[in-house]
Amino acid sequence: MITNLLIMKRFIGFVRKEFFHIFRDRRTLLILFGMPVVQILLFGYAVTNEIKEAKIAILDHAKDEVSREAISKILASGYFILESDLHSEKEIEPAFQAGRIKLAIVFEPGFGTRLIRDGKAAVQILADATDPNTASTLVTYTQAIFLDYQRELNAISSIPLTIVPDSRMRYNPEQKGVFLFVPGLIAIILMLVSAMMTSISITREKEMGTMEVLLASPMRPFQIILGKVTPYVMLSLINAIVILLMGKFVFGVPVQGSVVLLLSESVLFILSALALGILISTVAQSQQVALMLSLMGLMLPTILLSGFMFPIENMPIPLQVISNIIPARWFVVIVKGIMLKGLGLDLLWQETVILVGFTVFFMLVSTRKFKVRLE
Repeated sequence: MITNLLIMKRFIGFVRKEFFHIFRDRRTLLILFGMPVVQILLFGYAVTNEIKEAKIAILDHAKDEVSREAISKILASGYFILESDLHSEKEIEPAFQAGRIKLAIVFEPGFGTRLIRDGKAAVQILADATDPNTASTLVTYTQAIFLDYQRELNAISSIPLTIVPDSRMRYNPEQKGVFLFVPGLIAIILMLVSAMMTSISITREKEMGTMEVLLASPMRPFQIILGKVTPYVMLSLINAIVILLMGKFVFGVPVQGSVVLLLSESVLFILSALALGILISTVAQSQQVALMLSLMGLMLPTILLSGFMFPIENMPIPLQVISNIIPARWFVVIVKGIMLKGLGLDLLWQETVILVGFTVFFMLVSTRKFKVRLE
């Protein structure tokens, strides 16, 4: 009996000691309590299929009382915000290409007159289907609003009235989901190979003590970094090419724009991710820590906040602001623009400049911290 009590007392003491170790390690506490909070906030707010305040453009050829009332009901639904009041059909394509709108609604000339005289009138609904799920949802919302308006008109009309919506999906007529996933997968895989593997590789050198051997060689710190990351640049670029080829020949995903521009933008994103990986390696003491920081700080934001899977405009304002500092957000816009819309640098220069800024900033900070760390 006494022996059992002593064993239990020692066990309790051992457990208390483990608790003390955990509570004294701030990084462990951050992982234990911070990670669940961050994940529930991200998944709770970012992972949603609800769409509200989507930006749309309206081209009203009729400009009569019936079309104006229909537009009023569309904007009063809470699903849409009028971004552009168009004057000609030539303005529709530039609005889609610039990414200013998700949907365009075109009322035919004499919309109200045709509806009352012939009992039937047509309205065209054009959606940006580079994100097929969002496009399908927005078209469904719009059709439902027109159907409700049609019922209201029929309630006071002596003849049956029919509003005929003509829905068309731009850039992805068949609404293939792979058109959405291929650009996002390029961003995720490049981030995985470039940032995560680089951070783990450099941290392994420090953890095993071989970094001192490298420093004792005639090479400078910058050359050491360059030597470590060069293989990952080449491997990442090969991965990007493989994904593009599989997307093209296996799943039929087109590359409407310049392949050279697409690969150049990919190299730019790879350099940005490599700089992030080096930055992580300067603060991580072990490979496990580097892996956790890469997963939490890079992979989850890339998946959830880049706009690849979930529309950024549907997220709360704080998450929309945070998404601006995620390089993958801008890279996904570039890849979609080149592959699906055939855009050139003249329309993607802003996103490119942002990526260049991220790359230069991360390289300067990571190189400086790496040198300080080694000294």
